[in-house]
Amino acid sequence: MSPPPLLLAKAHYPVTALGPGTRAGIWTQGCTLHCRGCLSRDTWDADPGKAVPVDAVLGWLASLPGPVDGVTVSGGEPFQQPAALEALLAGIRAWRDDRRHETIAMDILVYSGYVYSRLSGSGTTRRILDLCDAVIAGPYVDRLNPEGRHPEGGSLLWRGSANQRIVPLSPLGRERYGAPEDAGEMAEGAGPRVQVAVDEGPEGRRVYYIGIPRRGDMEHLTSRLERAGVRSGDVSWRP
Repeated sequence: MSPPPLLLAKAHYPVTALGPGTRAGIWTQGCTLHCRGCLSRDTWDADPGKAVPVDAVLGWLASLPGPVDGVTVSGGEPFQQPAALEALLAGIRAWRDDRRHETIAMDILVYSGYVYSRLSGSGTTRRILDLCDAVIAGPYVDRLNPEGRHPEGGSLLWRGSANQRIVPLSPLGRERYGAPEDAGEMAEGAGPRVQVAVDEGPEGRRVYYIGIPRRGDMEHLTSRLERAGVRSGDVSWRP
């Protein structure tokens, strides 16, 4: 039986702000958690018109010129479409196995707004976790996304708020995510960063911000752009 199509918000390469190295990013569509302050409010509504076959996403991934040090799946809430997510991750694993000649291993990182105890508590989501190298789990809590650096001295490496957990799930995951503050050369200089991508689509030009901004960063950016004469239209992080 073919897997259900994936409700896809966007896919982008290269991504350098959501995990170590140069990555492919896949954002699912549909989320009922509605965390206050979420940067990706545009992914909350599940639009069946944007459903795509899992094989189409895997074909896009295989077409990338490289390097691909990892794949990051975010949303939306990926775990709210478990059958499509499981098929996607199984396909990514199979593609990774075909790349064993590559000198740098490719990891799979999934973001979820659910806490890890919930994800690990059912058979369906445990099967999905078995396909991941790491997950970043927990809802985004705006007041726990401090301005500046984390109060304990380190950055909120790849996390939006201090309550979220980075959970390694494989030997590769433990190598890259087991000790984020000193996780090796690929993590050096990493932290709350944002990159900009421009999409030229049928609805016109859209600017995407990819990454983990600190609280207040987006308002500061918008203000600086307006002073420079660049005005934003609808923005996804405002109610």
